[in-house]
Amino acid sequence: MNDRELMEMALELARKGEGYTAPNPMVGAVVVKEGKIVGKGFHEKVGGPHAEVNALKDAGEAADGATLYVTLEPCNHTGRTPPCTEAVMKAGVRRVVVAMEDPNPGVNGGGNDYLMSQGLRVETGLCRAEAEELNRFFIKHVRTGRPYVLVKCAATLDGRIATATGDSKWVTGERSREYVHRLRHGMDGIMVGIETVKKDDPSLTTRLTFRLPHGPGRDPIRIILDSKLSISPAAKVLNLRSDAKTLIVAGEDASPEKIGIIEAKGAEVLFSPITRTGRIALDPLMDRLGAMGVTSLLIEGGGRVIAGAFEAKIPDRINFFYAPKILGGEGISICGGIGPQLMEKAIPVKNIQVFRFDDDVMIQGDT
Repeated sequence: MNDRELMEMALELARKGEGYTAPNPMVGAVVVKEGKIVGKGFHEKVGGPHAEVNALKDAGEAADGATLYVTLEPCNHTGRTPPCTEAVMKAGVRRVVVAMEDPNPGVNGGGNDYLMSQGLRVETGLCRAEAEELNRFFIKHVRTGRPYVLVKCAATLDGRIATATGDSKWVTGERSREYVHRLRHGMDGIMVGIETVKKDDPSLTTRLTFRLPHGPGRDPIRIILDSKLSISPAAKVLNLRSDAKTLIVAGEDASPEKIGIIEAKGAEVLFSPITRTGRIALDPLMDRLGAMGVTSLLIEGGGRVIAGAFEAKIPDRINFFYAPKILGGEGISICGGIGPQLMEKAIPVKNIQVFRFDDDVMIQGDT
């Protein structure tokens, strides 16, 4: 196997940590000696050993004189775990191939520089684009302190996410919905507006029909935008058995009595500035969520929340699912509100990719 194939193997290993490593990155590592793979590992969960340590442990004494392929620059500082550079040196590795540098300004290049100062051969940049795509959540959070925002919706071909009566079960098919649950597993938070809660009473949990390679699906933090704190105490999101918490984002004039009722349910009320139209201001909310360690956020609706997200310019990517159906009439559109008056003011979407889920089509792009 050549260098690229071995780094691609390390990237596949890294993906096994999806949903379990945040706020840390997903990292994979492969140890090769004399053309043979002698060790493999990945960062399995936050607080656990890093990928390099797991791969070197798997290799044992065979790591002496070997090449280490790793998707992210080895750390040279003590955090929850000791520096990985120490483990690399102790194992006797002679060459290190790195996909991307650590994006943290305080440590960028430090691990690579230290290894080179100790006489190791270090090469950086192989499969860099793939590594950066894999850890786009981590990169944005480290550089900006804000979560990476993904907007998802399911619509008919004429752009309706529900009928005029609010019925939306189901717009898309089973395979599309299963993919969305996989998305939820990989995100730190999921956000909807109070109208979605009132109309659909969703659980906003991860429900997979299969077991992931590294364990069961993980629930994201549930974030409900409810400026007037009008949520019903009987709502499913307040009555779940889940390891993830529920946040209700409200205005500062929310009723103390209602706050007490919600907190008694085990949820947390987060106060946020309100816009002139009486809605939660999403831009400052991103700073609050980022400071809480939320590195990624999935916005699932409804139409007003999606429109508000684009108005605040917070989305990084869209995943728009389209079912082969035409609703017609006065159905609810993907984005509520008035929108721009000129086509030239439309939000451009770049890096388009198209995926099929049976008869449904998903358009993915960056905003």
